[in-house]
Amino acid sequence: MEKMDFELKLENAKMILDKLMNPEITLSASVSAYEEGMKELKDAQKILESAQLKVTQIRDDQTHSNDE
Repeated sequence: MEKMDFELKLENAKMILDKLMNPEITLSASVSAYEEGMKELKDAQKILESAQLKVTQIRDDQTHSNDE
C-alpha cells in the first residue's frame, strides 16, 4: 500500500511540475501549484522515512536473532 502511495505522490508532484513549467500559468496558480507540490513531496518523504525505519527494524531483528 505504501509503495503505491509513494509512487502516486511522486507522480502527482511531477504533474504539478509540468503545470509550473507552463509559461502561461498565472502567479496565483503557480503559488498554489507550488504549495500543492511541496505537500506531495513532504508526504512522499514521510512514506519513505517510514519504509526506511521498517527496513532498519527488520535488519536489527535479524541481527539480534542471529546472535542468539
